[in-house]
Amino acid sequence: MKLFDVYPLFDINIVKGKGCRVWDDKGNEYLDLYGGHAVISIGHAHPHYVEAVSRQVATLGFYSNSVINTLQQQLAERLGTVCGYDDYTLFLINSGAEANENALKLASFYNGRTRILSFAKAFHGRTSLAVEATDNPKIIAPINNNHHVTYLPLNDMEALRHELAKGDVCAVIIEGIQGVGGIQMPTTEFLQELRTLCTAQGTVLILDEIQSGYGRSGRFFAHQYADIRPDIITVAKGIANGFPMGGVLISPMFTPVYGQLGTTFGGNHLACAAALAVLDVIEEENLVENAAQVGKHLMEELRKLPHIKEVRGRGLMIGLEFAEPIKELRNRLLHEQHVFTGASGSNVLRLLPPLCLSIDEAVSFVERLKKVLR
Repeated sequence: MKLFDVYPLFDINIVKGKGCRVWDDKGNEYLDLYGGHAVISIGHAHPHYVEAVSRQVATLGFYSNSVINTLQQQLAERLGTVCGYDDYTLFLINSGAEANENALKLASFYNGRTRILSFAKAFHGRTSLAVEATDNPKIIAPINNNHHVTYLPLNDMEALRHELAKGDVCAVIIEGIQGVGGIQMPTTEFLQELRTLCTAQGTVLILDEIQSGYGRSGRFFAHQYADIRPDIITVAKGIANGFPMGGVLISPMFTPVYGQLGTTFGGNHLACAAALAVLDVIEEENLVENAAQVGKHLMEELRKLPHIKEVRGRGLMIGLEFAEPIKELRNRLLHEQHVFTGASGSNVLRLLPPLCLSIDEAVSFVERLKKVLR
């Protein structure tokens, strides 16, 4: 049997990681400015994380959600305190797409509606409703194209008011910062007006913080810059530093019902141990503050470089937009300068490093980028 060939691959076999660096099977060292799609939050092979996961798997890796799991309870309490949502409840699953699926289901259970508002260039996952809310027709299969979703231009206040005034919108789903869409940011004014309008219309506001959350923006959640509280927040990516996990943070306005949501693997003992270790490191090493400080310095230095049309983002979620396609630039960074980066579309270089990135590593990246921009 061969692998189903849906990924274009770099001809590099990464076999080891430490902090913000990875090594291939030939011993070559790379600076990781992408974190495996923003998944590596506290750094590769962090010793506290390794110890916690190893200890848990040697004790009990899994049992079902039909019994008490005190690790889930600990995670809910810790996460609520760290992120400022201790009055919300937590539902644990395995991925970001699952988080958004369950968020949209909850919204529809709550108000009985079926129409969703999403935004141009949005990405919310690849399953059922999550992919239907993703603004990329190439990945929406006919079976998923069920006309539940209306896409609006990001930050277009009038379009938002017009659609919500119809009174039939189940939920608005929006990213704290668009990742796949090219590090596009909703404005503070837009998010505040969105919150007001959703409340007035009985529409559920879902903040997709799967890529922009967990400290990446320099706040625990990117929407906290706008001083709003969504009805539902979805998380994944960095929640367990590479162990598959997702979560839904749910406002007290929702009442849980037995059987309403469910999962086999979600919130298993091993995943919870990984997620608790991540919170330990985030707090002990001040990684949210580090993301803000290093990200600010990095963006300031990047804005001094030639050929970059725009630098945008917050914290360690940064987009570099170029006037020309970046495919060759990205390849040169990888093969000549040994730096992993990401891309959004054809013209945006995307930086999503581990939150432990140091000033020295940021400076090293800038110097390597300069060499391929000459």
